[in-house]
Amino acid sequence: MENIELYIEYTARIIEAIGVLTIIIGTILALSKYILAKQDSSQRSYRLLRQELGKGILLGLEILVAADIIATVVTEPSLDKVITLGVIVLIRTFLSLSIELEIEGRFPWQRKSDEKRLDR
Repeated sequence: MENIELYIEYTARIIEAIGVLTIIIGTILALSKYILAKQDSSQRSYRLLRQELGKGILLGLEILVAADIIATVVTEPSLDKVITLGVIVLIRTFLSLSIELEIEGRFPWQRKSDEKRLDR
C-alpha cells in the first residue's frame, strides 16, 4: 500500500509540474502572438494578449486543482488538510471564474442561455 501512495504522490507532483509548465508555455505563446501580431490597433493586440494569457493561466489552474485533489487523497485525512484543500480549490476556482469573466465577458453558466437566444 505504501508503494501505491508513493506513486500517487509522484503522479500529483508530475501533474503539478505540468500545470506550471502549461502556464509558462501559455504565457510564452501569448507573448509571441502579441509581439508578432500585425494588427491595425495596439488596443486590439493588447486584448488578444489578455485573452491568450488568460486561457493559458486558466488551463494551468485547472490542472493544478486536479493535482491538489490527487495529492490530498494520498495523505491521511484530517480536518486541517481538508480545510486546506477546500481553501486552495476555492481560491483557484475564484481565479478561474475571474479569468473566464475577463476573457469571455460573461460567466460560464451564462453562455448556454446566450447561445439559445441566438439560435432563435
